[in-house]
Amino acid sequence: MGGFFGVITNDSEVCATRLFYGTDYHCHLGIRRGGLVTVSGSMFTRVIHDITNTQFRSKFDSDLDKLNGQAGIGVISDYEDQPLIIGSHLGTYAIVTVGAIKNDVELTQRAFNKRLTHFSEMSGNELNATELTATLINEEESFEAGIRAAQEKIEGSMSMLILTPKGIYAVRDRLGRTPVVIGKGESGYAVTMETCAFYNLGYEVEKELGPGEVVFITKDGYEQRVAPGDKMQICTFLWIYYGYPASDYEGINVERSRYRCGAALAARDNVEVDFAAGIPDSGVAHALGYAQKKKISYSRPFVKYTPTWARSFLPPNQAARELVAKMKLIPVKKLTEGKKILFCDDSLVRGTQLKDTLQRLYAYGAEEIHMRLACPPLFFGCNYLNFSRSKSEMDLATRKAIVTMEGSDKYNIEEYVNEESDKHHAMIEYIRSGMGLTSLAFQRLNDMIEAIDIPGGNMCTYCWTGCTGCGK
Repeated sequence: MGGFFGVITNDSEVCATRLFYGTDYHCHLGIRRGGLVTVSGSMFTRVIHDITNTQFRSKFDSDLDKLNGQAGIGVISDYEDQPLIIGSHLGTYAIVTVGAIKNDVELTQRAFNKRLTHFSEMSGNELNATELTATLINEEESFEAGIRAAQEKIEGSMSMLILTPKGIYAVRDRLGRTPVVIGKGESGYAVTMETCAFYNLGYEVEKELGPGEVVFITKDGYEQRVAPGDKMQICTFLWIYYGYPASDYEGINVERSRYRCGAALAARDNVEVDFAAGIPDSGVAHALGYAQKKKISYSRPFVKYTPTWARSFLPPNQAARELVAKMKLIPVKKLTEGKKILFCDDSLVRGTQLKDTLQRLYAYGAEEIHMRLACPPLFFGCNYLNFSRSKSEMDLATRKAIVTMEGSDKYNIEEYVNEESDKHHAMIEYIRSGMGLTSLAFQRLNDMIEAIDIPGGNMCTYCWTGCTGCGK
């Protein structure tokens, strides 16, 4: 995944400091690379660091004095090095992106066929999506035309910030799958993906960009350069999982939405338990909503060791994910012995981490463990954003269960996606049994959509349904 932040102001020192802290507020979205760039006159200054095993602040703190200028952009990335500084007929500029290019092979070959392009090498011989995006932009006669053309050619999703000596272009992806928001402060403007980055830095939300909208920002104001489209497919998982609790998207707060998701689960439930609990971090708010609706206790039979195990967003391989998941959660034996516990979590992806968690709870004396997931079962890999490096939908717990139940990889997936079907319920029972749960239930699709409270046609539900706007 990833996140970005930009700032433009009258004060060079204010610019560097706010860029530093604003970018840091996006660290929950990526774990591998961080980068900052500022511009002073026509001079760009850039720093990029590996943050895989180190906090962002500790890596970049010593770089603040180097970042001169009154405008800058920063990024947290799971994959490619960013920002890039590009020299082109449009002038010299810096660019950061968040998203995924699913037709990158086709676009790269198209560029090679023109015999005027080369690309730098990434580790593993992979292409830098930010560099490819810049190449597409540079094919046109202006930034506006280049951005529009790039958005039309890219299959997937691509939001971006472009830093020029004159100002910052803020660009939301063509269907608005990720948010881009402009904030106003006393000394200028900022742009972010997470509105929580504004509050402690003295910015107020000024404008949310629409799908495909392009806005040019200076220290004195901002101007729309490309109008928004009329179709939005914002990623629903922002509210369910990876969005930060204090942030708002489309005016809807993440934490409140998670309370409502938990309440929706509780409204359909009749299980008797001693208390509700959440798998940290994102499961906590869902569990609080459940407990409030049911009027039962909320407790913490697991605590997260935050001093050295800060939240990580999908380490690059399964072994690392399992190790991190185990090390950062410490069970509290006195709260589990002889108890009937109901856990809430955001989702069930592969199920391996959850299974290990359950085994530890049973080893600590839990009598019953009930699991409630805040979204429906995941059946499809995301076609629009990079949540993980997994290339196969067969890694999903649902797909593995279906293949085992069917005895074949040839089946009608719609029979399992249908929440009312016998096969859907049989699949959930198979997963429950395999994980050793006392009971297992998933959120219903329309309950999730109502809890978030954006019209269903504007929300992407592909990973649950195989279509982008299914539901109410």
